[in-house]
Amino acid sequence: MFDSFLHELHSDITKRGGSPLPLPEGLEECRSSKSSSFIQSWLWDVPGFRRWRVTRLDAGDSLQVFNSVAYPDYNYDHPLMGVDLLWFGARQKLVAVLDFQPLIQDKDYLDRYFSGLKDLNQRFPDLNSAETMRSFDPNQYFSSWLLFCRGGAEQADVSLPNAFSAFLKAYWELHDNAKSIASTIPPDEVKSLQEKYDIYSAERDPAHGLFTSHFGKDWSNRFLHEFLFPASSPHK
Repeated sequence: MFDSFLHELHSDITKRGGSPLPLPEGLEECRSSKSSSFIQSWLWDVPGFRRWRVTRLDAGDSLQVFNSVAYPDYNYDHPLMGVDLLWFGARQKLVAVLDFQPLIQDKDYLDRYFSGLKDLNQRFPDLNSAETMRSFDPNQYFSSWLLFCRGGAEQADVSLPNAFSAFLKAYWELHDNAKSIASTIPPDEVKSLQEKYDIYSAERDPAHGLFTSHFGKDWSNRFLHEFLFPASSPHK
């Protein structure tokens, strides 16, 4: 379901001078001992970003997952990029979250960085659900203009591919524009806020239970703390 999304993102990253980085041993991929579920992840070194991770889970008709988070370098205070897409093929159900994830909820900060996402929010009404997310506080590390949808095949096949391409384009533009604008948040505070994002997300991530059900508790705990949100690691 999401192979074209994976290819598009990796193509963009490569064009931007990105190069692959090694993952913690044993976390690059995993195959379920109970089913045909297979998960694979990538870590990228991208100019202007300190960390860019990507994950693809293929569990056949029962579940497809595509997830990515981009962490800008600490000298940029612009939002993180978050993508979380789930497709339950047997039920023909889509859950999609695409957001520029703000470090702070200050009005000046939001005015500065969110015009592109505001436009997308209006352009793609199918992905502009008034329904709130169930696992996260929308007032922390999420924007009011995120593209969010609990839909079906029409959204998955028609709306989402166009929205995904436009979303990536808008985020690259945001990053390029940020290069010429002095950050208002000092680098050490950006570092602290990004670390708090990891801790906050690891505590609430609904995918952890999903990964545990497919790949076991030990592997999934390592995956959560060592790859998805490494600043949350108790051994950090």
